Amino acid sequence: MTANNAQRASNAVQAITAKRTPTFLIIGVQKAGTTSIYNYLKQHPQVYMSPVKETGFFERDWEQEPADIQRRKKNGIVTWEQYQALFDQATDSQIALGEASPNYMFHYRSAAEQVQRRLPDAKLIAVLRNPVQRACSDYLMNMRDAIGKQTPLAEQVRSRGNSSYVLLKGKYYEQLRYFIEVFGRSQVDVFLHDDLRKDSQGFMRAMYQSIGVDPDFVANTSKQAQTAKVPKNQTLNRLLKTKNPIRTVATSMMKIVPSELRHQLRERLIALNSQNKSKAQFTEEDILLLQQYYREDVLKLQDLLQRDLSAWIKDAP
Repeated sequence: MTANNAQRASNAVQAITAKRTPTFLIIGVQKAGTTSIYNYLKQHPQVYMSPVKETGFFERDWEQEPADIQRRKKNGIVTWEQYQALFDQATDSQIALGEASPNYMFHYRSAAEQVQRRLPDAKLIAVLRNPVQRACSDYLMNMRDAIGKQTPLAEQVRSRGNSSYVLLKGKYYEQLRYFIEVFGRSQVDVFLHDDLRKDSQGFMRAMYQSIGVDPDFVANTSKQAQTAKVPKNQTLNRLLKTKNPIRTVATSMMKIVPSELRHQLRERLIALNSQNKSKAQFTEEDILLLQQYYREDVLKLQDLLQRDLSAWIKDAP
């Protein structure tokens, strides 16, 4: 075989074995409609979205983590090969491949490093929400899922504002500035959750343009992905949703009941103990303290994005 033929054969093998990887990533933020956006993007015939939402793959270098840390990763995607395999089913007509992991912005230093290493040319998309509203929504989600101790937001601001994940996730300026410094302003597009709520079709047209697909496609945006609920009784909610001695005893006593029926019963009890999030009232003090907490960060973000965000902190002194 001549040198030219050998090179052509090598190129052919590489073309066959080449893996397609994302052309865009939704990097943030949590509680800003990213699940709905993920579902709207999946409708576009030129878009392929990872079947696993929130892979979290770029949050850290998982391949360098100890085996026990790798095993604890919920979706089990800890190697580059596993991540690439998520996009094996993309067709030739699907020219934009993406995934949505809204905590990439929160883990901005490690995530930017990993994305730059693996996908240096990917378009990065941030969807930002009024940080006060985001914090309230995150707090309610933690309440619903019985995550941690439900310290009132006002108390979090006063006592541990610099250590509370619920609060820190809404400090967008440093997170976004870092991504822009690493990748350049043209590679990072920023959208606002406010615009999604006001005009979902216009919002999606702009996003389609951002990722390079037909912007005239009309997705069905009438359905929101999640309807927030909060528990009527938090003690009962914790019994139903966390591991505890009472739940363990109840489960052992009901072993004669098929597991599917036990699951249905538990879900029914959770539903009966749930109510619309509007029932969870935040005080004026909560809102004012949150606006004060985010004020400086929002002002810096305004300058960075050259966009008026004063409504986010309009009542703060």
